[in-house]
Amino acid sequence: FAGYISQVLKNYTDHACDGEYVSLRCPHRTTISIQSSFYGRIVPSHQMCPSRYPHSYATLIKEDVACSVGTSLQKMLDECQDRRSCQFLVNSRLFGTDPCPGTGKYLIVWYKCRPNEYKSKVACEDDKLRLSCKKSMVIAIYSAIFGRTQGGSLECPYQNLGMPMIECQSATALQLMIKRCHGKRSCSIYASTYEFGDPCYPGIQKHLNVIYTCDNTHLLLPVDETQPPALTSTMEPVGVSTEMALLSNILAAYAFIT
Repeated sequence: FAGYISQVLKNYTDHACDGEYVSLRCPHRTTISIQSSFYGRIVPSHQMCPSRYPHSYATLIKEDVACSVGTSLQKMLDECQDRRSCQFLVNSRLFGTDPCPGTGKYLIVWYKCRPNEYKSKVACEDDKLRLSCKKSMVIAIYSAIFGRTQGGSLECPYQNLGMPMIECQSATALQLMIKRCHGKRSCSIYASTYEFGDPCYPGIQKHLNVIYTCDNTHLLLPVDETQPPALTSTMEPVGVSTEMALLSNILAAYAFIT
């Protein structure tokens, strides 16, 4: 179960060059949840997915390194969302019009493994959130958000006080919820800035949204309590090469600028 939870909490990254297969897979009792996707090229081929054919230096200079396809996320959702595994061959025809013919491209996918059965609870700012499982079952936190999301929360309607609706989230919400509730039969915490800090502008109403599962075991070992980074940060699991980490950071900057 500890291994299962650590896999569920982890953020995964997979990539494939043109002409290669991309393969996403999640453990038993979970399904793929696509977080983000990129198809195109924003780094030179000598850093990522080198061409299969020899290139002269003049050819490399002309290589398009500002090339991206806006349909990659929707394609990944269509192919892999809510499945336990998926695999397909990467090529430009999958994504519609080729934005940079003659330039070799690659696909990078960020995803998580979502439990098939999970519960969701919301507490408005300064209210207490209580989580509990049946006897002989324990809590496993999947995700936690404290702040204000663009869609808001039906349980905590946003009162417009003349301030714009801006999304803001605590960077430590998941880490704190794991410390308080992971492996316990029940727990409680206040959805307050005292607990989570204030990630928003003063006066912005916030809420705590937690997704968790219950499992019938007490043999729960500690999990990695590191806060999974947002989509604007590198999201590769342990073991990914330095080049991949560098590429993820470059993609993060590109996504932010876009």
